[in-house]
Amino acid sequence: MLPIPADIFTEPEDVSPDSLANLGPLRRLAGTWQADKGIDINPKADGPERRTFIEHIRMDPIDPQANGPQLLYGLRYHIHINTPEEDITFHDQVGYWLWEPATGLIMQTLAIPRGQVLLASGKAAPDDKKISVTAKRGDTAYGICSTDFLEQAFRTDSYRCDITFNDDGSWSYQIQTELFVRGAPFNHHDSNTLKLVAPPKLNPLAAIVNDREKGNKPV
Repeated sequence: MLPIPADIFTEPEDVSPDSLANLGPLRRLAGTWQADKGIDINPKADGPERRTFIEHIRMDPIDPQANGPQLLYGLRYHIHINTPEEDITFHDQVGYWLWEPATGLIMQTLAIPRGQVLLASGKAAPDDKKISVTAKRGDTAYGICSTDFLEQAFRTDSYRCDITFNDDGSWSYQIQTELFVRGAPFNHHDSNTLKLVAPPKLNPLAAIVNDREKGNKPV
C-alpha cells in the first residue's frame, strides 16, 4: 500500500476508459467460463463429503473506480454451480475482482446468499501466471463476516483462493476455507479448471467511447 496522500479527495485525471486493457493479471479472467468436473469437499454429520459439480462463471469488466486518488480496474462476476444429481442450485456467488495498477494490489469480494461476505487481498505483477488472495475472520481490512448461525455452527476462520493461468487459455483454482464445525477444525476445499465459452464484452464507458469514435469516422 502506498502512503495515504494529504489530499484524499482529488481523483486521478489520466484514467483509461478501457478496463480490459488495464486489468493486469485479472485480464485472463474476463469472459464466460464453464466446467463440469469441479470437486468440493464439505462437512457432513457422517464426515467429509466429496461432490462433483458443474460450474458456470461470467466475469464482466466494469468502469474504472476511484477512491479519491486510488484507482481500481475490475471485473464483476457471478458464479452458478449445480451437481449432476440435483437440479437445485448447489452454490451461488457474486462479487468483484479488483486490480490497483499503482501497487499491484488484487482484491476479491465475495457474497453468498446464506448470509456471508468477505474481502480478500493479495499482490501480483501484471504478467503473473499465478495469483492468490486471502482473508481472515476478525481482520478489519480484509476479513470475513457471517450470520449468527454460521458463526456458531460453521464458523469460517480463513479463506484462500489460488488461481493458475494455464498455457491453453484455461485457468484453475484451489480454494481452501478453514472452518470450525462442532468444536473441531475442518478444511473445506474446492477445485476446478474452467474453459472459455464466450469472450468478454467491453465495459460500459469503453463501449460508449468506441461507438463515438466509430460515429466520428468519415464514411
